Amino acid sequence: MSHILIGVGGGIAAYKVCSVIRHFTEAGHDVRVIPTRAALNFVGAATFEALSGNPVSTDVFDDVDEVAHVALGRKADLVVVAPATADLMARAAAGRADDLLTASLLTATCPVLFAPAMHTEMWEHQATAANVATLRERGATVMTPASGRLTGTDSGPGRLPEPGEIGLIGDLLLDRADALPHDLAGLEVVVSAGGTREALDPVRYLGNHSSGKQGYALARAAAQRGARVTLVAGATTDPGDPAAVEIVNIDSAMELEREMSRRAATADIVIMAAAVADFRPVAVAGSKIKKGDDGPVPIELSTNPDILAGLVRQRVRGDISAETVIVGFAAETGDADGGVLDHGRAKLRRKGCDLLIVNAVGDGRAFGTEDNTGWALSADGRETALPFGSKTLMASRILDEVAAVVRNGDRHID
Repeated sequence: MSHILIGVGGGIAAYKVCSVIRHFTEAGHDVRVIPTRAALNFVGAATFEALSGNPVSTDVFDDVDEVAHVALGRKADLVVVAPATADLMARAAAGRADDLLTASLLTATCPVLFAPAMHTEMWEHQATAANVATLRERGATVMTPASGRLTGTDSGPGRLPEPGEIGLIGDLLLDRADALPHDLAGLEVVVSAGGTREALDPVRYLGNHSSGKQGYALARAAAQRGARVTLVAGATTDPGDPAAVEIVNIDSAMELEREMSRRAATADIVIMAAAVADFRPVAVAGSKIKKGDDGPVPIELSTNPDILAGLVRQRVRGDISAETVIVGFAAETGDADGGVLDHGRAKLRRKGCDLLIVNAVGDGRAFGTEDNTGWALSADGRETALPFGSKTLMASRILDEVAAVVRNGDRHID
């Protein structure tokens, strides 16, 4: 059980924090809620107390005998501030301690996560940008907000990320405090995710068991590490779109190839996490294929393009920058010809990408699960084990490897 402080700022999105509280209490954590006085204009203390199971305070003069303004921050394993308003982040950046929340922030030595929510003009103002930069320089994680409907008729960047996503990022920081450095700022990242569907007729398709969860986790983590992210998504069971990520939906392998080829032309990093169907029907029936008295109707198949290898060829031709880092995925099983790593090494040589993430699949592993493990194989011969953990945690470790390639200039070997 971890001790989690949830600070609530005075914004209309405060009501969404109720779901964040429940996320952590249902996971068995001890949760204390510290709202600002303004936050209590939106959600009453009784609601926060009922959801957290703990008393709620706002003032440094509450529970003076317990020295709460010092003890709460010291005891915390994670602090989540949501919604983090422009005013609240300004006070935190300035080191103010004029209420229980800001005082607790000054005594906390654990990971601190700010989830901003405000109007677009406030988020983009130079003062807010400077405060966010200051908080990040001091080690806090400040999420990039979502874009969408704001108060009234306004719409744009500044929307609070969904509670489920705040919870996932919080879980990640509990597992690994340094999981989200802002080291991809200014880079353009394209990620593919999910499975492709190859139509047989208007009802049926050929597909696979990919859930898309790992690709979505990579897009989510890359955006929160500062990158401009486009997610090209096939069939997926992921619960929601990541904040600050452009989503492009596709169905077939041919659609995926077109989107990845086009978007890779301007990308700094391309991550092919989608599970692409190897084959597609030569012809798609215009109406539902009926059962025949003579058994199944034969279906002629043709081979889908190798999108990962195609991206590497584009780079060799100069259609993609020579500096673009290309990352592939390999879902492997051992067989009589070799183990999972043997097949992964051979695939890395064939594909020519900079980094290959190898997962062992089958027996309930990788596809559709919440957890993952594997290896990162680099073109320069480095092999890094990726320990078992959540797919969000796996995404952060994969991006560490990607960032190392970008940072060290360990580019591909053509």
